[in-house]
Amino acid sequence: MMERTVVEVPGISASIRKAGVPLSPVIKANGFVFVSGMPPIDPKTGAFAKGDIASQTEISLQALRHALEAAGSSIDKVCKVTVYASNAAHFRTINEVYARTFAQAAPARTFVAVGSWPMEFDIEIECIALA
Repeated sequence: MMERTVVEVPGISASIRKAGVPLSPVIKANGFVFVSGMPPIDPKTGAFAKGDIASQTEISLQALRHALEAAGSSIDKVCKVTVYASNAAHFRTINEVYARTFAQAAPARTFVAVGSWPMEFDIEIECIALA
């Protein structure tokens, strides 16, 4: 039997609802955890953090970790990551920060340069992990 559960992510879920964005930050389904793109959103306050691409990447990864933990998973169980960045020139800086989080057995990954977002940030990171 297929199961699908919406996971409430403290701080982040409420912020997304308040913004009126029609998405669930995390879905658990059949042994997998699907985390929507996490922009640089502070997991404690739900507010978007500002700063250079290195700090935005760090905060996005913190939000990703927080979302995974809310689902009972962890960064070590991530199988696939997609990084969306507003500028391909950020690739090297993003990799430097990313490599600290995924220092052991890095997951499969895709890097996509996008035009823009309707909010003021330069990166969004999504993933699929084991539950």
